[in-house]
Amino acid sequence: MSTHIGAQPGEIAETVLMPGDPLRAQFVAENWLSDVHQYNNVRGMLGFTGLWKGERISVQGSGMGMPSMAIYATELMRFFGVQRLIRIGSCGSMQSEIALRELILAVSASTNSAMNRSRFGGMDYAATASWNLLRKALAVVEEEGIPFHAGSILSSDTFYDDDPSQWKVWARHGVLAVEMEANQLYTLAARHGREALALLTVSDSLVQEKELSAQDRQTGFHQMVEVALEVARRAQAEASKTE
Repeated sequence: MSTHIGAQPGEIAETVLMPGDPLRAQFVAENWLSDVHQYNNVRGMLGFTGLWKGERISVQGSGMGMPSMAIYATELMRFFGVQRLIRIGSCGSMQSEIALRELILAVSASTNSAMNRSRFGGMDYAATASWNLLRKALAVVEEEGIPFHAGSILSSDTFYDDDPSQWKVWARHGVLAVEMEANQLYTLAARHGREALALLTVSDSLVQEKELSAQDRQTGFHQMVEVALEVARRAQAEASKTE
């Protein structure tokens, strides 16, 4: 039985978009989906199901950080049969060529968290995106002519770091950006035999010391949302043909 998602069986689609901010989940549901039904408001972590171009899609807030993401991703897969999870979130760019509002496709997610080291007995695990969803995202951005960056990101346990220059170590090794959830999303999807992808919009530049407003973070990521929805639609439609 789910503890944090108050949905009934069948209320959640097999493909779920996961913003960190529950108000972004509401914004997506109200502005892109039709025939919308709200299935969750436990702890204010809103979840909705609706239709996008004829395919049934859900959008569920995950909260901030890997522990919160782990709770919601696990319950979606374990108790509601979710097959595909697409994170739509913000990130901080670590590379000078990546500007505010640009799109990043997270191929893999390193971490400074101890969650996976605990899980794997002190060993390191390479958390990676699902190729099926990644290739669909690549197809969508190329078809639409959307500028993007694809590569490794960092999922961090800390937002306010005691060492403000520590990110430069990651940057020197080609890491594109930092966020706080994708590593556990990828790890848990692999653990449950499901698919996962993180699509990220650059909200901050650590290099240029610039950032978007809170309002922009909540409502200004239209391009990312539309790419994610199209990836979800294609994946859902493909899965339906093979059932």
